[in-house]
Amino acid sequence: MIAPLKTSGMLNRIFPFLRWWPMVNRATTRDDLIAGITGAMIVLPQGVAFATIAGMPPEYGLYAAMVPAIIAALFGSSLHLVSGPTTAISIAVFAAMSPLAEPGSPQFISMVLTLTFLTGLFQLILGLARMGVLVNFISHTVVIGFTAGAALLIAASQVKNFFGIGIERGAHFHVVIEQLVLQIGNINPYVTTVGAITLAAGIAAKRFAPKLPYMIVAMVVGSIVAYFINLEFGAAATQIKTVGALPASLPPLSLPDFSYATIHKVIFPALVVTLLALTEAVSISRAIAVKTEQRIDSNQEFIGQGWSNLIGSFFSSYASCGSFNRSGVNYAAGAKTPLATVYAAIFLLLILLLVAPLAAFLPNAAMAGVLFLVAWGLIDFHHIASIMKTSRAETVVLWVTLLGTLVDLEKGIFFGILLSLAIYLYKVSRPNIVQVVPAKEEGAYHFVSAEDHPQCPQLAMVRINGGIFFGAVDHVRNTLMHIDEANPQQRSVLIVARGISFVDVAGAEMLAQEARRRRRIGGGLYFYRAREEIFKFLRKSGKVDEIGAESFFPVMSDWIKPVYARLDSEICRNCKARIFPECHAYLPNGEPRAE
Repeated sequence: MIAPLKTSGMLNRIFPFLRWWPMVNRATTRDDLIAGITGAMIVLPQGVAFATIAGMPPEYGLYAAMVPAIIAALFGSSLHLVSGPTTAISIAVFAAMSPLAEPGSPQFISMVLTLTFLTGLFQLILGLARMGVLVNFISHTVVIGFTAGAALLIAASQVKNFFGIGIERGAHFHVVIEQLVLQIGNINPYVTTVGAITLAAGIAAKRFAPKLPYMIVAMVVGSIVAYFINLEFGAAATQIKTVGALPASLPPLSLPDFSYATIHKVIFPALVVTLLALTEAVSISRAIAVKTEQRIDSNQEFIGQGWSNLIGSFFSSYASCGSFNRSGVNYAAGAKTPLATVYAAIFLLLILLLVAPLAAFLPNAAMAGVLFLVAWGLIDFHHIASIMKTSRAETVVLWVTLLGTLVDLEKGIFFGILLSLAIYLYKVSRPNIVQVVPAKEEGAYHFVSAEDHPQCPQLAMVRINGGIFFGAVDHVRNTLMHIDEANPQQRSVLIVARGISFVDVAGAEMLAQEARRRRRIGGGLYFYRAREEIFKFLRKSGKVDEIGAESFFPVMSDWIKPVYARLDSEICRNCKARIFPECHAYLPNGEPRAE
């Protein structure tokens, strides 16, 4: 019984598509086919545009949406992530490679293919090395902010196509808004009519006919409207631009340049593209997983992206990663399994081979209207409102990430990650320390908050919740020192240590120093209910001997008598608090208390 389970687990790791393959049935196939057709139509103009941005011939953008997309879908972990050419990766490729060769030239193409191969190799190594844990530092708030920012960028990239105005490709978000305001008088009414009707058709189809693929409905309606507008007013007057004729060919086999000179030039840009591509891919898959409640395996995602670029470099594909546009479309179109991405690649190939000329009838304005719908659906208004209502710190992280993404897509998420980590480190560096007193119930061994309760004038009792590590040492030390500074008679402290999660070398040294300091002033430092692993660490580091083994009390032990015996009898003689049972019977020196 055990061997088959182990074999099955190993097969699932090698071939991750075996995990979701049992989900495939007639209903999911129908949904995946519809999503695949939608995705294929969406990627047509995008692939051409992205390749142009990257300095590659237009057809290479379409090649990057075929083989790499299939490999990433089969070997990744996300059910909805769609890989292929993207704006950020295209910009990064052009910026890194254009100084080395003339964009579009055979040398440039060869070097880009080498960069793609190395990017895939680095991604695969990181995945096999189980380095996917790195993305655990990307908080949920960062993902929400990044998703919203990227959605606005998607919408901004389509403003020129929706309104028919001239805006430089790749312009920053604020430039797009500025140009829209400045050129508001130049808006093309024919183009805007096509875009607006497409948008309205998509909204109406989604609301009143949810069983229909609303994106395809919207694109068909937009294309028909554009046809009749051109028929009525003439294409020269309307200036409605379309996707245009596409090359009808299979992705040709290619061979990256493995010469030392090329690898030497390309290796550092490949590292940069690797980090950018992995961050985007995992962020996108996690962003969609927030909606689908799917568990994402970051290591497997690294492996899937690695294989897609490695194999893609031999099929005329330049570097690819997860696409916000197409992943959002894939999810919104109702995809159920990664087969939707496989179908999209197959449909794209069929479109190129069979009906490539028909792409000339698909208006860019109709595509813009559909992408506006996608962008709106990617913004998680519910979680944004919840974050803003519940946490000021998380709200700052959200808006820094969102606005940073609008300024620079690659850096926005890094700013958000760094800020969220800084806030987290600040919080954990200040573990919660509260004063407590023993519970009054007979036979109880727990503690309650000291608020509104009398406290011992000689012994302070505090509960520490959190880790005592190098970043928290100063806070814990200062808090403990403040106790006897505020009340010089409280020379002894009992730490209720169950809430201490871990102690490092710096924390152990601080505790030993505090114990020595309190002995010098006539008191002591005691621990009640310390975790076994923490006690072992302190003993291994030699700090138990410095603190005193007799100062540690296990759970449900009678710690009051030995600690009470070390207090000052003269102070106890006049004490009115008397919070311990022993206080009523005798003084610390054993003298019976005179009533």
